[in-house]
Amino acid sequence: MTAAHMSTELLGKYGRRSLPVRKGDTVLVKRGESKSLSGEVTRVNPKTGKVYVEGLTVKKMDGTDVEKPLHASNLEITDLHLEDRERREVLEKKISK
Repeated sequence: MTAAHMSTELLGKYGRRSLPVRKGDTVLVKRGESKSLSGEVTRVNPKTGKVYVEGLTVKKMDGTDVEKPLHASNLEITDLHLEDRERREVLEKKISK
């Protein structure tokens, strides 16, 4: 449940509209207070469906900064992290069809 839409460039290249977000992907925030912020995904929590983006933090009451969780549907993947063999195979399978 952590899938996000892909950018128009990636859509044309791979022929897929969405793909699960993974650590290392570069994403663009499309909704909320942090709209138009771009950064690399630092971690993904599949249990809650939240994605954490590098550089996007919130200040707690005690003054410490913590990563702000975002829902994957509010993100757009702009660059893929393709070091995972299974992920490359999924994308190649879609291209060949």
